[in-house]
Formats: sequence, C-alpha cells, structure tokens
Amino acid sequence: MNIENMRSFCLVVENGSVSQAARLSFISQPAVTRQVKQMEDEYGALLFERKDGKLELTAAGKTVYDFARNIVDEYDLSQEAVQELIGKESSALVIGASLTIGEYLMPTILGSYKKKEPDITIHVSILNTPAILEQLNQREIDLALVEGQVPDGDYRIYEFAKDELTLVTHPRHPFVKRESVTLDDVAKEVLICREANSGTRFQVERELERVGGLKEQSILEMGTTQAIKNAVEEGLGVSILPALAVAKECHLGSLKRVKLEGFHVERFFKMVQKPRRFDKKSVRAFVDWMEEKKEWHYEPSFLRKGY
Repeated sequence: MNIENMRSFCLVVENGSVSQAARLSFISQPAVTRQVKQMEDEYGALLFERKDGKLELTAAGKTVYDFARNIVDEYDLSQEAVQELIGKESSALVIGASLTIGEYLMPTILGSYKKKEPDITIHVSILNTPAILEQLNQREIDLALVEGQVPDGDYRIYEFAKDELTLVTHPRHPFVKRESVTLDDVAKEVLICREANSGTRFQVERELERVGGLKEQSILEMGTTQAIKNAVEEGLGVSILPALAVAKECHLGSLKRVKLEGFHVERFFKMVQKPRRFDKKSVRAFVDWMEEKKEWHYEPSFLRKGY
C-alpha cells in the first residue's frame, strides 16, 4: 500500500474534488486520479461514485477512508518522532488564532514566551474560529487559540483567558449621556457586526436572541474588528465588541462603552489541541507554559508605558 496514494485519497474525500486534492498536493489531476484508481485496484472495489455531478464515497470508500485517515496521520507522526529523535525535526511552533485573540492578545503572549524561549520559531495563522479549527483538524497547525463555541470533537481544551462583550458608540452619541440603554434603544440604531460565522457574532446573536433579538435591517456587516471600530468612530452605528478589542480606543476616548440592560456575555478564550500519540517538544513546552500561567490578563502596552 502506497502512503501517498492514501494521502491523495483522503484529500479527495475531505475537499470533495480531485482538482482541489491535486492543488493541495502540488501534483496533476491525472496523477491523483491514477492514485485513487490504484487504491481501488488493490481493494477490488469502487471507492467513489458520481451523483448529480458530485463525487460521493461508496460504502467501501467510507470504510477505507476511516482507516486511511488514521494510517496517514500515524505515518506523519512516526516521521516527526524519528526526525526529532535524530535532531532533524523543526522546532517551529505553528499556532492558529481566531481574529480577536490573534490581533489583540497574541502579541502579549508571544512577547512573553519569546523571553523564555528566544530561539524558537513561531508561525501564527489568524482567521475566524471555524477556519482555525478546520486547520487544526487537517493538522496544518499544532494548536488553536480560539474564542466562542468549539463544536464536539476529539479535542483537548484549556481555558486560558476571559473577556466580555460590550456595547460601544462614538463619544458624541446620545447613549453616552445615559447610565444604560435598552435593547429597544439599540434596535433603532444601525448595529455594526462581524460576518455571520465569526465567534463574536455568534455570541452576540445568541445573547440578543435571549433578550428579544434585533431587526435584520438594522445590521451592517464588516469583515474585521478594526473596520467596525472605524465605522463606529465615524458615527455609522453602534457595535457590540470584545472589551479586549476596544481597550485602547476607550482609553483614548475615541469610543465609549455603554451599559446594555440585561446583556452580559463573559466568554473564555480556549487553547484547543488534537490528541496525538506524539507531540513535538516545542508544542509540549508551549502547552505546559500556557497552563502554568493559569489565566492571561490583557494589559495594553500603552498602559504599561504610561501612554
């Protein structure tokens, strides 16, 4: 059995197409097709069939995939274990971070860790929570640092920090003069939010639904937290954002926090890992260090330096 044939077969299953598997493998589509055909010849059974123009696994294909995925993963782990044993394994640490953590907390975490391990190489991927968890599932990253809900799965999860969501406006907004506002008040404003599959958006909508929900037409979507903050500062609407993300602007006065009656969301940031029989030393060391810290408390550099 050829391990690369199995790897290509798994990529076809996971990406739903031969072309995407070929692109990820840096080989041609005919080469991937040949690899799958060789596996079918070895098993004496069709692994895929086409339905409505789409590739679907046969019953045999589903059985083979479960074994093939494990075999490929175990092979890769054995390679890493041996390479580390003989001193050739890269000590690089590959971390995926969701957007709020990546933009606002990772610099503090990495700055502190680099003081302890100055020679380590760290690569950071910053995407939304679902995309980061998908990278973790595909073993493209060693660890995921994410906010929001982590779906059921084969994960080790460690909560390492907490934050809260807060309503913010520009400093001249009428809300600023009030001790608190109601959901009905907010419903009359344009609420500026992240895209629907972001961890922050999910938590905002879930809590707002609990206290009555908002009208769909009052929503303005933007792709980044920074874009939302800029829009609020320009008076385009109000937003509910992580306190972590607006700490600097609130300190400088370009944004103002406003209490929203009945709305309270305290959320935990999580370090997520896929259990592996073998972990790189760099991963074990970072995980141990994070767990020793117990809980991270974000203090912006401009406050530490007397900004």
